[in-house]
Amino acid sequence: MVYVCINCNLSSMAVLPVNGLGTFNMTQDNLHMGEVFDTTVIKNTPSVAVVILNWNGQKYLEQFLPSVLASTYRNKRIIVADNASTDDSVSFLQERFPEVEILLNETNEGFAKGYNTALKKVVADYYVLLNSDVEVQPNWIEPVITLMESDSQIAACQPKIRSYNNKSLFEYAGACGGWIDRYGYPFSRGRVFDFCEEDKGQYETAVQCFWASGAAMFVKATYYHETGGLDEYFFAHQEEIDFCWRLHLSGYKVYVQPASVVYHVGGGTLPKGNSRKTFLNFRNNLIMLYKNLPWYSAGWKLPVRLMLDCTAALKHLVHGDKGFFVAIIQAHFHFWKWIFAAKKTKLKSKKRMIHFPGMYNGSIVWEHFVKKKKAFSEIISLK
Repeated sequence: MVYVCINCNLSSMAVLPVNGLGTFNMTQDNLHMGEVFDTTVIKNTPSVAVVILNWNGQKYLEQFLPSVLASTYRNKRIIVADNASTDDSVSFLQERFPEVEILLNETNEGFAKGYNTALKKVVADYYVLLNSDVEVQPNWIEPVITLMESDSQIAACQPKIRSYNNKSLFEYAGACGGWIDRYGYPFSRGRVFDFCEEDKGQYETAVQCFWASGAAMFVKATYYHETGGLDEYFFAHQEEIDFCWRLHLSGYKVYVQPASVVYHVGGGTLPKGNSRKTFLNFRNNLIMLYKNLPWYSAGWKLPVRLMLDCTAALKHLVHGDKGFFVAIIQAHFHFWKWIFAAKKTKLKSKKRMIHFPGMYNGSIVWEHFVKKKKAFSEIISLK
């Protein structure tokens, strides 16, 4: 059935079907004055639920939600899952953005459980896990969905992520597709440790990667639930890498689509340098290695990794960063506690392999800090 927009106002619009069989309403972000609209387009287009997990992020919702609502993809829902915010986020959304769906979690469940709880209530072909501090372009959804629809084995994908505060630079959380080295240290096309490259078009090809950033991760809903979603023991940080590792172990692919570009502030909830953030990153990374590596590989890689962590902790202590040192020690203690006392997570794959796309069989620590290689392309050949 074909419809044409005959009246567009700021809240809703009347739409008259060309064949005169009735009317229905659509929001302004879906139609424009005089635009011919074919309902079969939506019917035959995968449904996308953009789900923003929020905790006390009213200022980011006010700043960035309008760009999400302006997305040109037709068959979409915009949902904010609120993690028991103590600010005025919920009342603000109800007043300013009544078209946005709101899901309420009873407590602050963190990133992992917060999303798991919310996504159990959302029916869609695709989920987009989107941070509240991300600005998107109008056509950011289409290139990713087109790519993922072209291959049924693509389970997750991220757009190119640039820094909101310096839009010519890649952003720390994912840049242009996540990688991991043999000892579990994550890096990205466009970001190695704290060095973020300028985007000069050097990573414009859609390619497989090891992990997709949780700041803006597209995932096929069936695969999300099939693999158990995010590991709730992690609470926050590294959970998307662990999730993507399990996708690989299940036989699926993870991609980056640079034709889609978003801009991320970063550190909106836990800023860089925060001891809690350091603790979660290091603890969760060790647990991830233990869970997903084959025993014969974990048996020698984990001791090396622990030694490298301790070296970094001592270096920071010498330079006066006691918080970093304590966070690493606590991370190691809780890792061993998890092994011998907790092991609460059931999200483990029976199939364990050593190599997948986006895995670097070398040490990024050695390449970056000893050999002084800053850019991704200096370490990984682009040929």
